[in-house]
Amino acid sequence: MRTPAQGENLRKDAATLAALVALGLLAGCKPVGPDYSRPGYQAPAAYKETGASAVVVPPPSPAGGGWQPANPSDGLLKGKWWEIYQDPQLDRLEERIATENQNLRQATETYLAARDQVKVARAALFPTVSAGANTSRINVSKNGPSYNSAKPAGYGDFQLTGEASWEPDFWGRIRRTVEQARENAQASAADLAGVDLALHSEMASDYFQLRGLDSDIKLLEGSVKDLEGQLDLTQRLFKGGIGSQVDVAQAQTQLEQVKAQLVDLGVARAQYEHAVGTLANYSPSEFSIPPTPLDISLPQVPVGVPSQLLERRPDIAAAERRTAAANAQIGIAVSAFYPTITLSGTGGFESERIGTWIQGPSALWSLGAQAAELLFDAGQRHALTDQARHNYEANAAAYRSTVLAAFNDIEDQLSGLRILEQESTVEQRAVESAQHSYDLSNQRYKGGVTSYLEVLTAEATLLQNQRTTIDLTTRQFVASVGLVRSLGGGWDASQLPK
Repeated sequence: MRTPAQGENLRKDAATLAALVALGLLAGCKPVGPDYSRPGYQAPAAYKETGASAVVVPPPSPAGGGWQPANPSDGLLKGKWWEIYQDPQLDRLEERIATENQNLRQATETYLAARDQVKVARAALFPTVSAGANTSRINVSKNGPSYNSAKPAGYGDFQLTGEASWEPDFWGRIRRTVEQARENAQASAADLAGVDLALHSEMASDYFQLRGLDSDIKLLEGSVKDLEGQLDLTQRLFKGGIGSQVDVAQAQTQLEQVKAQLVDLGVARAQYEHAVGTLANYSPSEFSIPPTPLDISLPQVPVGVPSQLLERRPDIAAAERRTAAANAQIGIAVSAFYPTITLSGTGGFESERIGTWIQGPSALWSLGAQAAELLFDAGQRHALTDQARHNYEANAAAYRSTVLAAFNDIEDQLSGLRILEQESTVEQRAVESAQHSYDLSNQRYKGGVTSYLEVLTAEATLLQNQRTTIDLTTRQFVASVGLVRSLGGGWDASQLPK
């Protein structure tokens, strides 16, 4: 049978428990501050520049919406986008970036640190619990105010206690902090994807420029052989009394000039080879790429529809996630206007003798709650809230600016491919005409009808147009890589961590 005192204690404990449950339920209240909504941006219906044959444009939907693709992303680039070029050597170099490149590793570690910050913020949702033990021997001064002659002056104190403290998230400050940390981590993940895309794009661009130089070198090596034949011909004609010493000198000059150009190409080739090796984390002394002229076909790049770009560019995703994080900061700032409530509890055992330390009568406990409200801060909270709102607007503007720049980038790459294709077609006709002119001049010179100067002029014109053709082909490949990069490669926002 309970005594009246025991009954009163039980009622008090029940009331305390009920209060804690009520506070816990209140902790599930909706967080203060605005809920996030992505800043609006109306994507254009179609890209302006889609005239290059190296671009695949999705067919327009029939009038009235007669059908829709089952999955709009089916025709887009996926994953290892560089494989569209069907170059095994490039594939091997690109694969090394994921495991060996140190810039990518740095970005990865930065993302992992941001992800850990989410766990740090989420931990504040739960109570903190600590435990400790303490033993001491105390001797009370007989001349002190606490001395009692009925008690011994010296005694032991053995304590074993645990403490718990919890700040219920009534106003959502902690949840907004978790939200902000999560969105910052997602932005960091998008940054990582952006670094990855930039490195793979740079690798492909440098590689194709190196192969373009190899094509140029191959052309000049062939030209050197032709000029050596021309020099031999002028020397034989001079010895036969048909040619002149001037023809021999001109042929010698042209030959040495092309040789000098050939040597000069080696400087640029070495630099691109070093750049490729650095991206793949090879030691310069151990890495080399054999001469490989750029004689592959330019692949087609599927561009999709403009609205898909908002989900495919890592920089757009990063800007959008940072806007969301800035929105969460508004809620954090608003929560400062509400009181801070902390629940705490202590429990354990305390005794003067170790033999009775862990026993029922030695038990102790306490429960408590504390509420604090800041009454005056000279406008600091209002200023911080305004600051958070302005930061949100700034991030929203940055997001829209990033989207606009992305569409501008796409149009630049598309127009570049279109114009380079047109120029390449015209230049090919120029090469054919220059070849015909050179063949005629060479025949006329061998027949003694014209001077060797005409041959030199025709040959220099032909070589220049051939080199221009190679340069245009290289630029088309670089522009193709640029288009892939501006489209986001094979990435999309669904790859962001949840």
